[in-house]
Amino acid sequence: MSDAEEQGNGTVPTGSEGENAATEQTIVLVTGGSGLVGKAIQRVVEEEIPDDEQWIFCSSKDADLCNLEETRALFEKHRPTHVIHLAAMVGGLFHNLRNNLEFFRKNMAMNDNVLLACHELGVKKVVSCLSTCIFPDKTTYPISETMVHNGPPHPSNFGYSYAKRMVDVLNHAYNADHGRLFTSVVPCNVFGPHDNFNIENGHVLPGLMHKVYLAQKEGKPLEVWGTGNPLRQFIYSYDLARLMVWALRSYTEVEPLILATDEADEISIGKAAILIVNAFGFRGHVVFDTSQPDGQYKKTASNAKLRKYLPDFKFTPIERGIQETVDWFLHNYEQARK
Repeated sequence: MSDAEEQGNGTVPTGSEGENAATEQTIVLVTGGSGLVGKAIQRVVEEEIPDDEQWIFCSSKDADLCNLEETRALFEKHRPTHVIHLAAMVGGLFHNLRNNLEFFRKNMAMNDNVLLACHELGVKKVVSCLSTCIFPDKTTYPISETMVHNGPPHPSNFGYSYAKRMVDVLNHAYNADHGRLFTSVVPCNVFGPHDNFNIENGHVLPGLMHKVYLAQKEGKPLEVWGTGNPLRQFIYSYDLARLMVWALRSYTEVEPLILATDEADEISIGKAAILIVNAFGFRGHVVFDTSQPDGQYKKTASNAKLRKYLPDFKFTPIERGIQETVDWFLHNYEQARK
């Protein structure tokens, strides 16, 4: 189980259905619980966890979710009533380009095993975490939840994208055949403390943060791969955590739900790089290596459906989120994933 990088209200019986009905408690198991989003959810629920909820955060040390028997053993041990499924093999553009087959096979196995174990134990609700990269490469914008299967994803990460799409297929199949409430959320690019700051394999913002750190330390120019022109929506991990906890407790549709910042908040990679430079106080030169690929130019996602449920939700401004993440990275550099 890799550490990424993804409801009934009230309480439900622990154990299998009908068992221990007199002692009702919600037991939430979070896969990928030591990763970027898992750590953010842990902080959120620690601040506001109800007395009738027990939260269990699991990591790859607890089970290999690509192995069905280990997955079953993990779920038998904790017997969750609800699950947030975040565990995945994840990586940035260049990691995906080199390993599409591995991304497909590992994520397919992981997702199939987790949802099967949830079905076998009668889990009441599952919220899996997908990604906006699942949407078609050739499409109209903004993307909506109805467009997941409308065409092939971008070729740079087709293995990961197709594996994540299949979660939606599994959710609908379990609902159609067994009445299960298995659903998914689709966040835009996530960043925040506890991210993977590896330059080769991490996502764009944490990778840039590590690059700026090294350039500042070594007195060298900052090299940004690509033109800097591609556009992205970025969501701070603690905002995503609050939305995922809400989805677990309150979102009752099988259809996926996009969790993205507003379209007006979309910015270029180049501008995001400058925000990171400013957060570090970096004074060196910034160079864009246009010989490197840009990946998909844009993935603009609509949060109109989310806004119907939560019209007043306030997203953290990206400048503040980047500054807090940089501060965390500097304070935890030796322990950070890199």
